[in-house]
Amino acid sequence: MSHSTTHPHTSPKERNKVLGAVVVGTTIEWYDFFIYAFMANLVFAQLFFQPAGEAMMQILSLITIGISFLFRPLGAFLAGHFGDRVGRRPMLVLTLLLMGVATTLVGALPTFEQAGWIAPILLILLRILQGISAGGEWGGAVLMAIEHAPRGRRGLFGSFVQAGVPLGMLLATGVLAAIRAMFPGDAFLEVGWRIPFFISILLVVVGYVVRRSVDESPVFQEIKETAQQESAPIVQVFKKYGLVVLLCAMVFMANNAIGYMTTGGFVQGLASRPVDGTPPGLGFDPVGVQLAAFAGSLSWLVFTFVAGWASDRIGRKKLYLIGWTVLASTTIPLFILVEQGVWGVAMGTILLGAGLGLTYGAQAAWYAESFPASVRFSGVSIAYAIGAVIGGAFAPTIAQALLQATGTPWAIVGYLLVTVVISVIGTVLLRERNDIPLSIDFEHSGKWESWRTGDSETVEATAAR
Repeated sequence: MSHSTTHPHTSPKERNKVLGAVVVGTTIEWYDFFIYAFMANLVFAQLFFQPAGEAMMQILSLITIGISFLFRPLGAFLAGHFGDRVGRRPMLVLTLLLMGVATTLVGALPTFEQAGWIAPILLILLRILQGISAGGEWGGAVLMAIEHAPRGRRGLFGSFVQAGVPLGMLLATGVLAAIRAMFPGDAFLEVGWRIPFFISILLVVVGYVVRRSVDESPVFQEIKETAQQESAPIVQVFKKYGLVVLLCAMVFMANNAIGYMTTGGFVQGLASRPVDGTPPGLGFDPVGVQLAAFAGSLSWLVFTFVAGWASDRIGRKKLYLIGWTVLASTTIPLFILVEQGVWGVAMGTILLGAGLGLTYGAQAAWYAESFPASVRFSGVSIAYAIGAVIGGAFAPTIAQALLQATGTPWAIVGYLLVTVVISVIGTVLLRERNDIPLSIDFEHSGKWESWRTGDSETVEATAAR
């Protein structure tokens, strides 16, 4: 008998505990990641790259955001391999600790003025560690949530993992707004920027305790009990499911590229840098801009849960196609609104948050249902990492370069809309497998490849085996 198809042995209390653990841990991971991105837009150009000159120092600072994405696939490979071989929970704990240590050490770095070129080199090395951690963390969190979820609620359960991104941004923007208020002007450049990085170590302790307290995924327990681990899950993913990985990555591309206009700090940097700064900005109140971005994060959070819930009712693909329409419609006026002042930043990011949430909330469930049990950790992790590389890795850098080259944000809008077209193509082509049984028994029954969504009799028959 398969005992992880619907997970009857997982109590509601344990499920809630798992959801709490993935939300807390993922929020902390993304707080760390976003604090770095915000600082790269605000102060790292002056602190670490000023000798490169006015034309290049901001570009170099933003490139360090993208460098970490290039190492996400490495994190995905490592975490996916060991997650499919050793378990989901150990990888969750390890990636959280790696991110927290790297983030805290960024706050302790000397600047270029204090240490010369060793300072930006150390900064880049720590950002690489963040990228490895981020590449491995998401897949483990997704599978802990989805493989504990009752059938018919995977979209909702998966949206708790996805909520870690807007929650991490809420936490990062809130902390940054408070620090900028306490350390105005030069004080922020001298001391204040370090404090959000030091706060990370306190958050990591909380996340570590919470994640250590949850049980292993029931699907992995079944794999372990039946000794059916793949010896080389990464090889099997590319050999059998390479096209699925590509389509999943395409689905993620636009959400990541457009999301990094705010999560990567591009909009906040553009809005809050002085008009006569290097590079020039719009000169709006920095605290007000952070609070405006905070409001945008709330919108993203709400629509992430809406998307997860709705995908369980109307299907992942239909929900995504609705989401791409909304996201494209809200991307077009983004920079027009941002140029109007702090209220425009708030309105632009709130509207954008709706589209971002609708194209992110159901991702965890759709990804998990796209790969069989034996290679699922590897599959979802690698697809997510590749989508992040082709989507958000250098989106802030590309946006800044387009702005400097053309003098108009419409070039940025055009670039972002191209990514939406690519993601729509991926969405149309990726097979939908809503409520497919996730157990290792089902994978080896030979029914995985022939599964068709909406076949309720097959679902019930499989669940009753």
